[in-house]
Amino acid sequence: MTDYSLDDDLQLAQTLADEADAISAARFRATDLIVTTKPDMTPVSDADKAVERAIREGLAASRPEDSVLGEEYGVHGQSRRQWIIDPIDGTANFVRGVPVWASLISLVVDGIPVLGVVSAPALGKRWWAAAGGGAWVRDADSERRMRVSGVAALADASLSYNSIQQWDIHGQLDALVALSRQVWRTRAYGDMWSYMMLAEGLIDIAGEYDLQPYDMAALVPIIEEAGGTFTSTRGETGPWHGSALATNGLLHQAVLDVIDPSRLLP
Repeated sequence: MTDYSLDDDLQLAQTLADEADAISAARFRATDLIVTTKPDMTPVSDADKAVERAIREGLAASRPEDSVLGEEYGVHGQSRRQWIIDPIDGTANFVRGVPVWASLISLVVDGIPVLGVVSAPALGKRWWAAAGGGAWVRDADSERRMRVSGVAALADASLSYNSIQQWDIHGQLDALVALSRQVWRTRAYGDMWSYMMLAEGLIDIAGEYDLQPYDMAALVPIIEEAGGTFTSTRGETGPWHGSALATNGLLHQAVLDVIDPSRLLP
């Protein structure tokens, strides 16, 4: 296996994100967009598939030894280095013409996400991070380093919960209500946007259920490099446990104590 620097990997991920943006932006709000339903009853568009194919082709050419996990085409190869792709996170928004969606590209080494790029061309923004290099955002105005908020009390915190239905289906609606009663403000920004807003310091808590590794892997290094904390809703590390809880770090334990009180039992 060839040894690649993390800077090289990040440059590749940025190039792949450029290619993804060109494909997805061209198909966004297209009148001939083809949308079908997958076996799990979620929508998939021709843009989702085209973006993932393009990213896979780029990885095959540049990192042939690495394995790939993508939402639309599954796992290819086996390696300690694995690229994880969500070609369009927020497909439901994409197909309805809502601009909150993004391509997610991440690199995981030995099970640990070390690089993430979240590119949202319809919002005109891109967020990225690599381990040890900080978290960054670029929009039409500037490119700048991100930092999570310094809010230290739940009573002053802003929460994005993504979907009431998800919390309800997983038997956690009471936990969500209990948390909402303790925080300052609740919203459901949804999908990757909640987590990127958290990394920018605009909100303080984001959490949801019913997730796959490709929904989360790119988010982890961005939030952590911005100074935040990312776990499952039960406090497990990494994007492998089906749920996400991200905070500015200062609030993480307090949130876990509210939404998972079983952790407090002897």
